[in-house]
Formats: sequence, structure tokens, C-alpha cells
Amino acid sequence: MTGNSQKVPPLLCSSRLGLAVIGCFGFIVLYALRINISVAMVCMVNHTAVRLARDAGAENDTVITKNITVSSFNGFNETVPGYRDVDGGKEKDDCPKYNSSNDIEDGQFVWSKETQGLILGSFFYGYLVTQIPGGYLAAKFSGKWVFGLSMLMASVATLLVPVAARIHYGFLIAMRIVCGLGSGVAFPAMHTIWANWAPPLERSKLTGFTYAGTQIGNIITLPVGGLLCKYGFDGGWPSIFYILGAIGILWSILWLILVSDTPSKHPRISEREREYITTSLKGQVEADGNKDLKTPWLAFFTSMPFWAIVVGNFTSDWGLYTFLTNMPTYFKEVLKLDIQSNGFYSAVPYIGFWLVINVSGMVADKLRSTKTLTTANTRKLFQAIGQLVPAALLIGVGFLDCTQVGLAIGLLATGVAISGAIFSGFAVNSVDIAPRYAGILFGVSNCISSVTGFGVPYAIGVITKNQTREQWMIVFFLASGVYILGTVFYSIFASGDVQDWAVDPVEMVYNCDELEHLKAVEAKSQDDSLETSVI
Repeated sequence: MTGNSQKVPPLLCSSRLGLAVIGCFGFIVLYALRINISVAMVCMVNHTAVRLARDAGAENDTVITKNITVSSFNGFNETVPGYRDVDGGKEKDDCPKYNSSNDIEDGQFVWSKETQGLILGSFFYGYLVTQIPGGYLAAKFSGKWVFGLSMLMASVATLLVPVAARIHYGFLIAMRIVCGLGSGVAFPAMHTIWANWAPPLERSKLTGFTYAGTQIGNIITLPVGGLLCKYGFDGGWPSIFYILGAIGILWSILWLILVSDTPSKHPRISEREREYITTSLKGQVEADGNKDLKTPWLAFFTSMPFWAIVVGNFTSDWGLYTFLTNMPTYFKEVLKLDIQSNGFYSAVPYIGFWLVINVSGMVADKLRSTKTLTTANTRKLFQAIGQLVPAALLIGVGFLDCTQVGLAIGLLATGVAISGAIFSGFAVNSVDIAPRYAGILFGVSNCISSVTGFGVPYAIGVITKNQTREQWMIVFFLASGVYILGTVFYSIFASGDVQDWAVDPVEMVYNCDELEHLKAVEAKSQDDSLETSVI
């Protein structure tokens, strides 16, 4: 804005906040569809039969039609109370079940630990494939339609999971891959949309609020899934997939009706807000989107700031997927929690995660707007907080067992919560360094990082074959090491400046760190706390 002083349209009741709200609900649904299998797996699998089959040397996965007792499987008369299986023998176990033996209900599927790992990770085979195409199609055509239709596909696949599982676990894996294919476009498409909608100094707030929906999805799905496992219809666990699939279809329809790709196409936005957004993004994106976009692939792959995002993404995902897909299993195998308590305690850490995402977004924008830190140093600071603190806490968790349930849950909850700071680190960094290519850039980064989505669950399944605390200690130590390596690399190579290869040669680019009117935004506050003057 030039000339006379004009007022920034307030965020409250704005179209950009409306986009953040419906986007937040979209990511609630996205993560509900993603993690439902993690809590459902606990009540789908007959863990008693799996353990006894392992002891008997059975190699084939089996389906049984009803719950079994220990004495009815393979001639085993009983297990020894107070002892656990370790390397084929028995070891004194000081960890009693938190529920009585009468309350322990095994599921109908006898799937080995390796098969469970394949099922938990199968989502990410599809998720990996659509990252780059999703970002490209969103930038070239429409982030709104790419996101909406893909989520519709993922929701339908989720509805079909119970039928697929009862036929064969191979069909279940296929449905989870289809769900992953639909979900894989979400972050790249949303990055593309925010590149056209988010003013630079509201970027952390708006993206943080939107992506905080991922953690609300965790908070809701884990405990509700535990309750549905026990009390739901059609045997309990199938109701998880039916309900969440239906909600996903409803959201997809609302998204396609209400959302526009850019402010210039939005039918209900005020002219004042439209001008504010397009002016603040002048030179970074075209007002009507990037339809004639030519992607500088060579520049991407020779840019160290890009590789900093990739490494930050990969190492963060390694830790988060250690938590996300395997925490219910850890709570059952090591902390001995029943399914209802399991779902509740699995959700607790994500309440803190959600809070940290939103608070860190506001703090990050404040640090940048007051020039306390540059964009680059802000991103590095929050990335370090979001990785080093959880790394230290994971090491501590590795030494705990089920006689220290409260401390274990406390450390895990704190570690997961602090991880939310990464959403003001690498997660928004692609919009900083290349706004016009943000969706594609994030798609490439997330594609590479998605390997952890199926690699981590499978590796954990192999490492924790005997379900012991010592084996889970290896899992936590490994995740801590990966976190530390990621922090070091990101701190060295990350940038907050728009890169030369992302600059429009015709129009002037306004780098966030060079916007001198930021102080005026704070200094010339007029009328009320919701409106601020700029020059």
C-alpha cells in the first residue's frame, strides 16, 4: 500500500480466517482418517493368539471368527501369571495388567507383528506417491479441487476398510493405500492455497491454525476410537471407519462449495481485504494463481535451503510417526493399558501439541514483525525447540516401565507437545523461500519424508518383536538420534529469504525481513485492537 495511510482489515470475521477454520476442520478429518487404524489395530488383533503363535513357531497369519481363550489355542493350557515371554523363555514381570483378566478382549485377527507393521505403514505407500503430483496440480490448476476431491476419495476408501479387512489383510492394505493416495495431496495443496491467501506477517498464525487441526484429529480420534472399539456397532472397531468415512465425505462437499483458490475469485470477500492480501503478496504470486508456472526443478535440487526443509521434514516425521502410529501399541505392550485407557492416554499428548502449534505461530510472527529475529533465525529456533526437547524426553522414556506409568505418559505428552514448534520451523519455510512454488516444494519434501510413514512402523514391528521394554528403548533412542541430526543440518542450511530462482523478474518481491512497514503496523494502531494502520 502506498500513499495515504490505510487500515489492515481485521483478521476476526475475515475471509482468510474463514479459510483457516474450514482448512483446520479438513486437517482434523485428514488425521482422523490417517490414524484411525492405529487405535483400531489394538482391538482388531488377537494379541494373545499372536503371542502364542509366535511361541509355537507359526508363520502364517490367521483369522479367527470370535474371541479366544488362551487354553483354546494350539494346545497351550495357560500362561504363567506375573511372567512375560523373553527370547523364548520366561522373565519375572512386575507389571500387572491395568485391567482385570475378565476385561481383556482380543480381536478377531491373528496378524504377526510384521504384518501389523505393514498394515500400519501401508497408508504411506499411497501418501508418498501423490505428494509431488498433488503440489504440481494444485499450483497448475486448483488447490481447492485437488484437495477436496482427493479427500473424498480417501473418505470412501475408509468406509470400505471393515469389508476389506474381513476378506483378507491384503485388501485392507489396498484400501489404506488408496486412503493415502487421497490424503497425500493435502499439505501441498493447502500450501499452494495459503501462498495465495496469507499475508507474509500473518503466515505463521494462519498456517499454524490450519495445521493445528491435525492434532485435534488425534485428540478426538484416539479416545473416541477406543470407546467405539468397546461399544461401537458391527463388532466395535468397524464403526470407527464407518463414522469417520462419512464425516470425511460431508467435509469434502462443504469445502468444494465454500472455498476459493485465490482472493480474486472469492465471491464474498470484501474489496478492502482482497486488496490488502494481493498487495502484500505482490511479486510473490499472481493475483489469479500460478497458471503459467514453470517449475525450476534443477534450482530446487541444488538449493541447500530446500534440502534443509527436506531434512527437517524427514527427521521430524521420523519422530512424529514413532509417536503417531505406534503409541497405542506401546501403551498396550509396555504400560499394559486397556483399550479405553489406551485411547485416552494416547490422545493426551496431542492436546499440548495443538496448543504449542498455535502459540508458536503467534510468537514466531511477533518475533519477525518486531525484528527481534530474522525469518531464518525464527525458523531455526522453533525447529530446534521442536526436535531437541522431544529427543531428550524420549531418552528418558526409554528407561521407564509400567511401574512408572504416570511419568512415562508425562514425558511422552510433553515431548509430543513441544514437537508442535516445528510448525513454525520447517513446515512453513517453503512459503518463506519460494511462495509461488510452495505447494510443489512441500510436495517434494513431504514425498521424500513419507518414507518414514511406512518405514518407521515396519522397523518398530521388527525391533519390538518380543514386546519388551528393552526393545522399545531402542526405538526411542533411535528417534532421539534422528531428531538431533535433523536439528544440526537445519540450523546450518535453512534460510528465510525468497530465493533468486523463486523471484518474479518483472515485479518487485517483498521479502518478509525487508518490509519496513511492519513497525508501522504496531506503532500506528488506531480505533481498536483489531485494526492497525500501515503506510
